Amino acid sequence: MAAAASRVVWVNGPVVVGAGPAGLSVAACLRARGVPSVVLDRADCVASLWQRRTYDRLRLHLPRHFCELPGMPFPDHYPEYPTKRQFVDYLEAYAARAGVEPRFNQAVTSARYDAAAGLWRVRAEDAAAGDAATEYIGRWLVVATGENAERIVPEFDGAEEFAGPVSHVSEYKSGEAYRGKRVLVVGCGNSGMEVCLDLCDHNALPAMVVRDSVHVLPREMFGVATFSVAVFLLRFLPLWLVDRILVLLARIFLGNLDKLGIRRPSGGPLELKNTRGRTPVLDIGALDRIRSGDIEVVPGIKRFFRGGAELVDGRRVAAEAVILATGYHSNVPQWLKVREVTSSPRKGTPGCRSQTAGRGSQGSTLLASPGEASPASPPTPPRLRRTSPWHGSSKPPHYDGWMEFDADKLTDDHR
Repeated sequence: MAAAASRVVWVNGPVVVGAGPAGLSVAACLRARGVPSVVLDRADCVASLWQRRTYDRLRLHLPRHFCELPGMPFPDHYPEYPTKRQFVDYLEAYAARAGVEPRFNQAVTSARYDAAAGLWRVRAEDAAAGDAATEYIGRWLVVATGENAERIVPEFDGAEEFAGPVSHVSEYKSGEAYRGKRVLVVGCGNSGMEVCLDLCDHNALPAMVVRDSVHVLPREMFGVATFSVAVFLLRFLPLWLVDRILVLLARIFLGNLDKLGIRRPSGGPLELKNTRGRTPVLDIGALDRIRSGDIEVVPGIKRFFRGGAELVDGRRVAAEAVILATGYHSNVPQWLKVREVTSSPRKGTPGCRSQTAGRGSQGSTLLASPGEASPASPPTPPRLRRTSPWHGSSKPPHYDGWMEFDADKLTDDHR
């Protein structure tokens, strides 16, 4: 049993866990409507995934208007696909303008609903100093940590024999450190493909491990973002039909990817995103480098040896370094003390099947919102549903433009 918290804080509003895009926008919207909240984050900055665990060349993969947060558009001088630095500057400016001041270095270790009191008890430890825990008590809990809190690091036979460095993509910044080296990139999602592309740009020799089938779509079709095309079609057509159209257009624009060693899944890209959380890859140039031979595509790994890896088809591939582009997973089930927490098939959000998780007996609610976006996918502004009334004193302002915006304080990176 954990020791009693040294400090107890009463929160006269929701406790928001996560200071990424979703957590910031939830807190901003609440504050604009006169509802106080406390935002907790285990890192020392907002959007820590973007600031601490992404590579230098990263840009948003979707047009900026799909990624802006409520109440503050991106500045006009930003490119259609903002850079990592521009997006971080935008989020920091958003928090400052909205008056959202997260409590950093607060690592949530447990959150449980006290049915007798009708309150959530959220325990957090100081991630920097390791001091005694603080318990935050309030009627509402908002989970905005996303599904990218913890790295997925698979185990491989013979990994201890490999002579070179093995790192997760969260540690990768640039291909400069790999110049002239043979690099085995494990994973063929957006991060895996973009890292391979970056390695090529730095004269490294990447081989990409493609174990499973994956949907690859062009980032744009006819000069329009593929995501925009999908959103437009979904207004009029069922999802299954939109999936068929997207796959057909992808074949027209990208050709037969089977010849490159990349198989398409039987399910459609939107279906798999909704049901299994598998994000399709948006090609930004990796396929051309595969066709030219700059990126080698190889099947799954059977085992490692000192100078490389043996593949499932019996071949051996030489490697001087390994980068694991194997993704992340949510850590919510580790600290959210409810009867059941699952990955919901809807919107990729943490699901809550039990009544205690979804709504307490006194009307307390867990709002599971899209959290911090992964490096390969955009942030999704959360949709808040009204669950129990807030008796605040202020009326909500008009939704659009309720925050002032000073574009001069944001960086003007090259387009």
